[in-house]
Amino acid sequence: MNISDFFNLFLIVSAVIGFGLSLFMFFSKYGKDKSLLFLNLMILTISLNNFQSWALERNLFQHKFMLDYIQIPWHFLSAPFFYAFLMNYLDIAGKQKKLLPYFIPVFLILCAAQISFVVFHSGTGTKEELNYAYERYTSIEEVISLVGSLFAFIYSYIILRYKENLFQKILSFDNLKWIYNFFRLTSLAYLLWIFALVIKFSLNFTGFLFSYYPLRISTTIIIFYLGYQGLKYLTILKERKDIRSGIEEDNNKENLSNNVKEDYRSKYEEQFLNIDLYIKTNKKFLQPKYTLQNLAKEVGLGASTLSAIINNNAKKSFIDYINEMRVEQAKRLLLNPKYEGYTIASIGLESGFNSKSAFYDVFKKHTLHTPLAFKKSKL
Repeated sequence: MNISDFFNLFLIVSAVIGFGLSLFMFFSKYGKDKSLLFLNLMILTISLNNFQSWALERNLFQHKFMLDYIQIPWHFLSAPFFYAFLMNYLDIAGKQKKLLPYFIPVFLILCAAQISFVVFHSGTGTKEELNYAYERYTSIEEVISLVGSLFAFIYSYIILRYKENLFQKILSFDNLKWIYNFFRLTSLAYLLWIFALVIKFSLNFTGFLFSYYPLRISTTIIIFYLGYQGLKYLTILKERKDIRSGIEEDNNKENLSNNVKEDYRSKYEEQFLNIDLYIKTNKKFLQPKYTLQNLAKEVGLGASTLSAIINNNAKKSFIDYINEMRVEQAKRLLLNPKYEGYTIASIGLESGFNSKSAFYDVFKKHTLHTPLAFKKSKL
């Protein structure tokens, strides 16, 4: 097997996996969610582009109404589909411009223009002359696609990076690191695309195929990354929203009493009870980055004084004191039939932990069980 055969195999495998992933995502729990639908469409366009490249190189469409020449520019739609996904995921689609109404007509024009070009030139020269003319034409089309795609990509990044004030609510559920990682990965893919086009032009549209091999690898990685991460984080986002809504409902129903006996308690004991009540009433322990300094500022005490009050009355450090509340919250959620099918990660994050690993470590420290083992033992 030579290098060309290897990359052709790579293309068809990545395309088939992409199609399978799209089907799985579509029929998943949140498959009909608008943001996931657009993400799915992006993966489909990349998969279709890879399949088309494989089919053309294998001469699968040879002598089939000139389909050995016609190539649908699927790559032109990938970036605007990602933009639509991002706007819906951030829940700001109604506040930003819609790009698809501009890109889809241009896509259709590109398809029609390419078909017209192939039909017009059919039978007007030798096979080599037709190949050369077609490669020149599609290279111009590819430059147009690259410019349009880069515009949608950069515009998406500008909104994500500089308009955080528009999606503060989402930031309380997702720090969006996985999306920033996607931008880094895709930036490399764009550089590889530019490199491939430069090689193609410099070689006068012949013998350039090798320059596209790194680009094909990068697009395959993007398919895997987007499919896995997109489905994972969208599921966690939806579940966390449901859990938080349930917590707020339960909080509204609670009737917390503030009748404190004044007979034998010391000043610090009374302060601790008030602080404890303040934290539980306002669910401060659900904030992942809540610190001793935050609490001290809110209750009007010095950090060292507050630490002494908690240590002397709770008999534990502030971190253990807060984490104990988080663990108790997680226990309630784990045993609540309403959240039976929810992921452990969603429950941990909505209990105030800043990561799944931190949730596992702290939960096991306080209960001697992993969250999953605890849940099974109580069923």
